[in-house]
Amino acid sequence: MQNIDRIKTRILIIEDNEMNRILEKDLLEQAGLEVLEAEDAESGLILARREKPDAIVMDLRLPDMLGIELAKILRQDKETGAIPIIFVTADIIGKNMNDLKASGFKEYVAKPIDTRTFVDQIKKYICRC
Repeated sequence: MQNIDRIKTRILIIEDNEMNRILEKDLLEQAGLEVLEAEDAESGLILARREKPDAIVMDLRLPDMLGIELAKILRQDKETGAIPIIFVTADIIGKNMNDLKASGFKEYVAKPIDTRTFVDQIKKYICRC
């Protein structure tokens, strides 16, 4: 159950590249969203379970685990299974797209991101924005 005292929509960014994470965070915060950050799968999983964000924006290639694997773990967890996952990646090709679909993702955003459309791509999966 979501905390009814929370006003802002919260997005968890799981991205190991600091420059990408800063850019995504800045764009989402400028749109009035609260942003949580993790630089690897392990800390992202901990944050997702503890904070239950409204959506997760995740890199496909993380230093400790592939984003696809993390998405599968999140999908199997009763507390995080319904959180929309949006992959942000430069690594989308045929086989990877099938793996992504099997992991339960909602959307992917190609890198380099388009700063003019990034927030809208994320917001369309969050009903409270």
